[in-house]
Amino acid sequence: MTPILSTRNLNLSYGAKQVLYDIDLPFEEKSVTALIGPSGCGKSTLLRCMNRMNDLIADCKVTGEILYRGEEIMNSDPVLLRRKIGMVFQRPNPFPKSIYDNIAYGPRAHGTKDAKTLDNIVENSLKGAVLWDEVKDRLHESALGLSGGQQQRLCIARTLAVNPDVILMDEPCSALDPIATSKIENLIMDLKKKYTVIIVTHNMQQAARISDTTGFMYLGKLIETGTTGTIFSNPKEELTERYITGRFG
Repeated sequence: MTPILSTRNLNLSYGAKQVLYDIDLPFEEKSVTALIGPSGCGKSTLLRCMNRMNDLIADCKVTGEILYRGEEIMNSDPVLLRRKIGMVFQRPNPFPKSIYDNIAYGPRAHGTKDAKTLDNIVENSLKGAVLWDEVKDRLHESALGLSGGQQQRLCIARTLAVNPDVILMDEPCSALDPIATSKIENLIMDLKKKYTVIIVTHNMQQAARISDTTGFMYLGKLIETGTTGTIFSNPKEELTERYITGRFG
């Protein structure tokens, strides 16, 4: 089966400093892929390549290929690309607007003006992020009044509102308590029924719980990738095994 998204011989440098080396990694449709590895190994940089967030960084040079549905993403309009490949960041970043306006922001920006259509998008997106029942009576209150876990689910709902194919998540639970983390993990496992999810996580237990495929990165290189069960129980590379078992360093 052709992957929905893939990198081929991907290299990235900031000025003279090379950060990613020859990354070849396919991402299957409607699955969860976890990227694990120590801090500074290039996980988040790789994630940001996939919807061209690194375009915003001066002196960033990318070579190789990143293919979305078989097309090179560097040839696409980045605004339209980010509609199909959405991003959820490490810390919740709701807009200082109402809950409703946070969700409606993207559809409005892409030309949706009809009030009934927007109402449906807001409701369906919040339901998709398992947040509707908690906020349906306060849609016009500030999103900044939500808890951290609710804010993160709001940001996921905001991403769903523009109907993406792929959702990139950069350590979405690192700022959350265990209960909120559990809700996000359950949500991710539910989202893969409709979306492709790629998550960067430092939490190996989280990767083991929620992902179908795991890639282990070290010093900008993809050391090993495979089914999550295989990576955690029978990795091919000694470096992977040392990291998984905590004998790293």
